[in-house]
Amino acid sequence: MHRSSRASRLALACAALTLGTAFAPPGAGTGGGEPSAVFVQNNGADGNEIVAYARAYDGTLTRRGVHPTGGDGAALDGAVADDLASQGSLTHDPGHGLLYAVNAGSDTLTVFRVHGTRLERLQVISSGGDFPVSVTAHGDHVYVLNALGGGSIQGFAYASGRLTALPRTHRDLGLDPAAAPQFLNTPGQIGFTPDGSGLLVTTKANGDRVLHYRIDAYGRPAARPVVTELPDAVPFGFTFDRGGRLVLAEAGPEAVAVFDITPGGGLRRVSERATGGTATCWVARSGHLFYASSAGSDTVGVLRGERSGNLELRATTPTEAGPVDAAASADGRHLYVQTGVASTVEAFAIGRDGSLTRVGSVPVPGGDGGEGIAVV
Repeated sequence: MHRSSRASRLALACAALTLGTAFAPPGAGTGGGEPSAVFVQNNGADGNEIVAYARAYDGTLTRRGVHPTGGDGAALDGAVADDLASQGSLTHDPGHGLLYAVNAGSDTLTVFRVHGTRLERLQVISSGGDFPVSVTAHGDHVYVLNALGGGSIQGFAYASGRLTALPRTHRDLGLDPAAAPQFLNTPGQIGFTPDGSGLLVTTKANGDRVLHYRIDAYGRPAARPVVTELPDAVPFGFTFDRGGRLVLAEAGPEAVAVFDITPGGGLRRVSERATGGTATCWVARSGHLFYASSAGSDTVGVLRGERSGNLELRATTPTEAGPVDAAASADGRHLYVQTGVASTVEAFAIGRDGSLTRVGSVPVPGGDGGEGIAVV
C-alpha cells in the first residue's frame, strides 16, 4: 500500500472512534504503608493535570487527587484518541522517586516527588524545544522528545531534587516539519536502552525510521544517530524484552515487531506479529508478555514473547473507546489501559497465560485525548 493511502487509512480509523462508557467501582486502599498508585495525565489545554488513583489489591482504582503540572497541554492536528500522538509522556523514575510530565502547550517539563498517591511539584523547566511529547530517564539523566519544528531531543541532569539542562545535548531530528497530518508525522517516543548506553527515537510516517543515539560517559548523545529505515512501518511506541531487544508497535502493518540492537547500533528484525487490531500504536510489557493498544478497533492484543525473540499472539481483548498508553503493575498482576476517547482508565487482571479480565474502570477528569500513565 502506498504511504499516503496508508496514512489516510490510519487517519480514518482514528476519526471513526466513538465515545464509550465508564463506571467507577468501589475502591479500597492496599493497606499497610503508602498505597500503590496509578497516575494519569489528562493533557488539558487550559491546565495540564495528573490524576492520582489508589490501587487496591484486586486492581480496582479509587481517585485520590488531581495535581496541576503548572503547564498546559495541546493537541496535534488530526489527533483524536491521543492528542500528543506519542508514548511515554508521563514517566516514573523509581531510582529518585520522581514523576516527569510533559506540557506540550507550554514547551515545559514538570518534575514531581511521589509520596504514595500524593504528588509534590518540585520544578517546571523548559523542554528545550517545541511541543514535548515523551520523556525518559536513566540514572541521573533525563531526555525529552519535542515533536514540532522538525523534532528535537534535549538532555537534563538530576541533582538534589532538580533538573538542569545539559550543555551540548540538544539534537535536531531534521524531520519534515510540513508533513501532514501532524499526528502521523511527528516523532512518537524517546527511550533509553535498558543499559543506558543509547537513546532510541521513533519518527512514525515521517521517514519510517528508528534513530539510535549513542550516549557517552557524560550523558551526551552522539552528534548523529544510527538510522534504521522501516519502510511503511510507521514505528510508534516501544518497550524492551527481558533480553534487551526492542519491542516496537508498528502502526503501518498493525503489528508488533522485535529487533536485536546490533553492535553497530542498527536494528535487525527478529520477528513480527499482527495484533488483529486497527491503528496499533502503543505497547506495554509485563514480564514476558506484551500488550498492544489499537485505538481504531478498541482492542488490546496480548502477545507472548519467547526467549528467542519470537512473538505469539495469544488473545485480543476489547476495551472502551480509544485505548492508548498502558502500564502494568510491578507484581505482574494487573494492567491499566488509558482510553483517550472514553476518557477512562480500565483495570484488568492478568491471568497466568497473560489473558486479561476486566475488573473495573474509572473516569479521568478532562481526559479526552489524554495520554500518559504510570503505575507506582
